[in-house]
Amino acid sequence: MSKYVTAAEAVKIVKSGDRVYVQAAAATPTILTKALAERASELKNVEICHLHTEGDAPYANPTLAESFHVNSFFIGANVRHTLKAGNGSYTPVFLSELPLLFRKNVLKLDVVFIQVSPPDSHGYCSLGVSVEASVAAIENAKTVIAQVNPNMPRTFGDGILHVSEIDYLVEVNVPIFAHDVVSFTAEEDKIGTYIASLIEDKSTLQMGIGSIPNAALSKLINHKNLGLHTEMFSDGVIDLIEKDVINCNYKSVSRGRALATFLMGSKRLYDFIDDNPFIEMKESSFVNDTAKIRKNNKMVAINSAIEVDLTGQVCADSIGAKMYSGVGGQMDFIRGASLSEGGKAIIALPSITKKGESRIVPFLKQGAGVVTTRSHIHYVITENGIADLYGKTLKQRATQLVNIAHPAHQERIDREYYTLINSL
Repeated sequence: MSKYVTAAEAVKIVKSGDRVYVQAAAATPTILTKALAERASELKNVEICHLHTEGDAPYANPTLAESFHVNSFFIGANVRHTLKAGNGSYTPVFLSELPLLFRKNVLKLDVVFIQVSPPDSHGYCSLGVSVEASVAAIENAKTVIAQVNPNMPRTFGDGILHVSEIDYLVEVNVPIFAHDVVSFTAEEDKIGTYIASLIEDKSTLQMGIGSIPNAALSKLINHKNLGLHTEMFSDGVIDLIEKDVINCNYKSVSRGRALATFLMGSKRLYDFIDDNPFIEMKESSFVNDTAKIRKNNKMVAINSAIEVDLTGQVCADSIGAKMYSGVGGQMDFIRGASLSEGGKAIIALPSITKKGESRIVPFLKQGAGVVTTRSHIHYVITENGIADLYGKTLKQRATQLVNIAHPAHQERIDREYYTLINSL
């Protein structure tokens, strides 16, 4: 019981020059990060690294640049400003490989901040809704500090740890971060219909959060024997699981279990997964391992993009040279699904931005990063149809992608692409 301290007492262990890893997504331990930020005047050159996090990030305030530097492995909205302000950096890494950066001491960790469920009668806690790289961080950090929160769902898999593995415990009672389900637009509904048309019975699914995945899931109510092997999932799968559409009986990896590495959704989702053995939370080095993903027959990977050029190059992490998010697990699943027997790798996106700009483009913006290469691409879907690019020539690809672009942009895209190509 002597491990129980206040947040202010716990974060005193952090010293100038330390590197701190913060658990991601809905599990973000903001009580601890706030307490650390309050020590800014006492600290210099503390690196705070993490994937996408939720909630306020006071340590990311540019006025605290001498005290804290943010190193993002996936850039969330709460720290995006740090790249321009100079108090933040981005480290490109596949989500499947992030744990290796810690295990190989490429990035040595001094302290890790996590959030867990209260210890059970045997002294075991759960990392709940976010396992990702936290297990590797816990194993390799010198000090482990945990928010202990009764609102954290107890999940099974890699995220179970004994209190003996934790150095300081900080009791809190706050809601974990939630996102309510957002209704999808008519365009997103069309995209969802096209996606669903490619999904066969006994397929295994990977999808992210947002309106397009939810639109696709809403069309699968009459499917049978689907599986779930995904980086993350949200509320859209609950009804399908309860109706036995998703039962995971035909997947090869963790058969009979829905597999993920983190979750994000509403309180309904968190109540559903709490103490639910059907949900298995594993480290990203396992969930996102291409060799494991490909073992699932009919693996369907559904991912999005910022823009796609007419050769099939997919930019999903930047707007031109301006970093926006990160590589994440897109390539892990695109490649895994491509190599799966009967698998399908899908990039789905609206044909235009909210400002009316085309997301199917003749050429990627200057400085844009290629997350999925033209050699990896299979299907691209917009509300205007499906482009099947696998095994197609560059000219065939350009024709198909122009056809699924917004009609207002099709002629211009085609003209600009061929004008440059023919001038070379």
